[in-house]
Amino acid sequence: MYVPHRYEEKDKDTLRAIIRENSFAILVSVRDGRPLATHIPLLLEKDAEGRDILMGHISRGNEQKHTLTDGARILAIFPGPHAYISPRWYTQINVPTWNYISVHLYGTVSIIEGDALRQALIRLVDNYEHFLPRPVRVEEIPDQLFEDNFRGIVGFSILIEEWQAAYKLSQNRDAVSYHQVIGQLEQGDDTARAVAAEMKKRNNP
Repeated sequence: MYVPHRYEEKDKDTLRAIIRENSFAILVSVRDGRPLATHIPLLLEKDAEGRDILMGHISRGNEQKHTLTDGARILAIFPGPHAYISPRWYTQINVPTWNYISVHLYGTVSIIEGDALRQALIRLVDNYEHFLPRPVRVEEIPDQLFEDNFRGIVGFSILIEEWQAAYKLSQNRDAVSYHQVIGQLEQGDDTARAVAAEMKKRNNP
């Protein structure tokens, strides 16, 4: 990913937080020179050695499964909040642009099966259900239904080896423009307000 220095984010805790908040990722690999991509949730965890890994699974009917082999290199993209920025929000008219956060993670695949995959699925469900008023436990899913679906997936982990992150948040603008952009974004939708919130955290100019 092209990341100008002023937009580069290297703090791992910051990146872990944005990944957890935006965990519906794009998994990218190549088969016979043809790029393949799947939109799936990826759970950020630690392995037994304390290293950052991603846990996930795809359907056995998905062509991309052929690229998911032990030792294969893969890219996971986590798009964060993003919003259009109008030139009228600056102190002087400039070109329109887009503010955004995006994290790219490169890593090595390991296939997981059996009980390790079952436990990964339980953690994945718990991760999203525990916010709900009446969270569902995997144990509540009928055994046959679970087994039928379990046989239809390919599970994997990705050992993260390279982190790239762009936090393009008007860092190149003057202080007045920066805060005017925040004010305009705060009047927008949830995604725009999320961008404004990230800008307020940084308060760059």
